[in-house]
Amino acid sequence: MSETTETATAAETTPAPRPAPIGYVLVQPPGWDLIPLRAGTDQALKRIVDQAVEQLSEDIPKDDVIKARLELRKQLTKAVKPARKAGGLTLYLPVERIHGSLVAASFVVSEVLSGPSGSGPSGDVVAQLLSGAADSEPITVDGSEGTRTDRVLPPAPEREVEFPSRRIDYVLPVPRSTSSQWVTVCFSTIADGDPAGEFAEVLVELFDAVMTTFRWSYA
Repeated sequence: MSETTETATAAETTPAPRPAPIGYVLVQPPGWDLIPLRAGTDQALKRIVDQAVEQLSEDIPKDDVIKARLELRKQLTKAVKPARKAGGLTLYLPVERIHGSLVAASFVVSEVLSGPSGSGPSGDVVAQLLSGAADSEPITVDGSEGTRTDRVLPPAPEREVEFPSRRIDYVLPVPRSTSSQWVTVCFSTIADGDPAGEFAEVLVELFDAVMTTFRWSYA
């Protein structure tokens, strides 16, 4: 058997390399819902509003139900706009009330078509991210080595953000991507008004637990 024949036989029996993922899956927290941001957004908004109004309708007057529907739709639309602008794929947010109030928290999964600090190898980009922020740490999520950043952000009146917020950002390279694709998962909450307080810590722990369920999905 010739060397050429042996090489061809080995190539035929070598498994094809695994392709890049086409998406992701994760387990959302109980009492939370999702809003797709590329397609099906209006249907998701209507579903969430209808469910919320159904819960309220037995406890408040009809006129107040109509006002609540309009206000909830306004608030959800307000949350969708910046998430879309940031390249968001999906917005997750609480829909079940705790002691009569919704938790002021959300997280967005976004697609970034080039590395956050350039288009070099993912390891180099991660090193740059870690060196540029004292509040960042290396993490591995389903085989992707990225960063996790934990920050408290001040109010931003120009963006109608009245209170300080706690923000957790996961930045992950897409495995085997040929175009330097990255995914960010960004969590934000004002908690009970103290973004560094005990309730904020509980919400951060919940989000970190969700990220342990993050998996890339393949065709």
